[in-house]
Order: sequence, then structure tokens, then C-alpha cells
Amino acid sequence: MKLGRIKEVDIRSVWPHEQYDFSKWLAEEENIRALGEEMNLSLTDVDTERFVGSYRCDIICKDELTGKSVLIENQLEQTNHDHLGKIITYASGLDASVVVWIVAKARDEHASAIEWLNKHTDDDLSFFLIEVHAYTIGDSAPAPMFKIVEQPNDFAKTVKSIAHKGELNETQTNRIQFWTQFNDVIEQRGKPFNKRKATPDHWYSVAIGSSQCHISIDLVNKEHRIRVGVWVPDNKELYDNFFEHKDEIEDIAGCHFVWDRLDGKKAAIICTYIPGLNYNKQDNYPELMNKIVDLVIVMRSAFTPFINKS
Repeated sequence: MKLGRIKEVDIRSVWPHEQYDFSKWLAEEENIRALGEEMNLSLTDVDTERFVGSYRCDIICKDELTGKSVLIENQLEQTNHDHLGKIITYASGLDASVVVWIVAKARDEHASAIEWLNKHTDDDLSFFLIEVHAYTIGDSAPAPMFKIVEQPNDFAKTVKSIAHKGELNETQTNRIQFWTQFNDVIEQRGKPFNKRKATPDHWYSVAIGSSQCHISIDLVNKEHRIRVGVWVPDNKELYDNFFEHKDEIEDIAGCHFVWDRLDGKKAAIICTYIPGLNYNKQDNYPELMNKIVDLVIVMRSAFTPFINKS
């Protein structure tokens, strides 16, 4: 078998101009999704060239699940002090919660600066420093690749934030440990969906491709079980549309769900349960977590085709 050689190419030969070539390319749905997957975010509502005073940032968008504002500044060259100042200025002017600096090459001092910012800010602000590269194999078209140089340590920031508030108790600690291990399982499974930050909350959200609903994983330790379901926060019409296709959805998923319209409330939920959760007996965690991943995959496949039919 004849094998090809991977060769890195100058990114300026792929995107000659930051604004008109790279930013335009990155703002396309497929490419912004690929970037989001690297950071475990679901990026939507993309807007380019937003003005901040007399300056303008490259891209501003949102994380689908949290609604947090995400600022992206592109620099197709080696990092410099000028751009570091710009991203802080833009973040302040646009009240961004996530700041992403995409560069051709990250200098050590700027990687250290981003690491320092992540260590000394709370859970409401996160910084990413990402290199973009392009490769060919033989005569192939260039293939882009994002390489994360610096990113927030979500576990450390969450614990730090809670500790400062004096709220970290045994249950919260158990939840953080569960979600941290769950994220490891997602990685081991090849990231079939984006990870979320490990928090002390009892819930964990997974994007389903629409801001109208999402998959929610809930730890119900008092009942020794885990609830996995499609949560519809405020759209009874969408729930009713799902219910009209109940048989088709359950056939695709291969299981029956509990359908609860929650009349009298804004939200609605369609769910099922996995028994066996016990914070004091964790030897079955890998089995439980793999069952969760399996359920999320089939539920996303079953419900997604019917979201836009409401």
C-alpha cells in the first residue's frame, strides 16, 4: 500500500486575508461548528465585523446551551501585544463571557498571559488561545486543524468559585466528580457529542441542534436513578408536534418514553430513567455513564428530524 505524506502549508496560501477570507470561512455553519466542537461549545447566532467603539471584532456569536456571548478574534500571524489588548477591549465592550483568540503561532509569553487570565478570573469569563494550521496529503486540498494552546480548567474554576462562596458540600462534590468522570467517558467514546463543564449542578445539558429544546441528564440520587430526556423550556407547540410523532420517535429510539406536557407550566419533558445511581457506591459509574451516552445518541437521532416540523 502506498502511503502519502502529511505536509503543513502556509495558512496565508489558504486564507490570504483575515477578514475577507478566514473570518468569512470560519463564520460558515460547518466551520464554526467544528471550532465549537474543539471547545465543547455549540456556537450559533454568528455575526461578523461587529463594531466596538471605533474598532470592530471579527466574530461574535453565542453558545446554544448557556446563551453566553462568545467573542472570536482572528490573527493569521504570530501573537503580539496589540492583539492581546484588542481581545480584552472587545470582550469588555461586548460583555463577552468566552474569548477566543485564533492565531497562526502562539508565543510563549502570550500563552502564559492567557493561562494567567484563566487562573485569575471566575467562572463567568473564559479565555481560549487556539492555533490554526493547514495540511495536505500528496496533492490533496488543504485540510484545516485547530490546536488548543490554552483553555480554562473548568474543574478548577468551578471548585474555586464555589469555595469562595462557601457553598461546596458533599452532594455538590459528588456531582462534580460524576460529571468530570462522565466527560472522560465522552472522550473515550470519541466525543459523539460535545462535553459540558463539570459543575455541582444535578443537570447536564446536551445540544440537539435547536435553541427550542435540548437533552437534559439529571442526577436524582434520592431516587437512585438518572433521568435522560428532551427538555422543551417554553414551546408547547413543539412538544405537541413531538407527541404527534410519538410512535415514530419511539421506534427510532428503540424504547418507550415518559411524556409529560406539564400543563400549567411553560416547560415540557419527554424522558426515561436509568436506575442504579448511588454516590456512596460508585463502582457501576462506567456502566451508568455508557448507558447515558447511548441514550443521548439515540434520542438525538430520534427527535432531531421532527424539530423543524412544528
